Amino acid sequence: MEEKDTCEVVCVHEDNVKEIKSKMLEDELLFEVSDNFKIFGDSTRLKILYALSKKDLCVCDLAAVLGMSQSAISHQLRVLRSKNLVKFRREGKMAYYFLADDHVVSMIELGVEHTQEKL
Repeated sequence: MEEKDTCEVVCVHEDNVKEIKSKMLEDELLFEVSDNFKIFGDSTRLKILYALSKKDLCVCDLAAVLGMSQSAISHQLRVLRSKNLVKFRREGKMAYYFLADDHVVSMIELGVEHTQEKL
């Protein structure tokens, strides 16, 4: 017999509801967080972020590491830049990409740790 995963009666605990409602994040902030998680939902972008967590790289290097075209990498980097996840610096004719901050590394590490627990 399968155990039900829902309540068998309707009983709203008003104190709990009131407490949590007072602590909920604003919809706009949650939308932005959700949007950022969508970025991490693409394996190509995740590979780029992971590679950049190890070393600053130019588009040519990223294309070689991922076995993709430079234009495909550039497109993904534009998406990542639009969400402030990566930045770049110029050195002569070269543009090197790097992670915008340590939060990006933390998100990747937590995602890997969580996934490895399930394997």
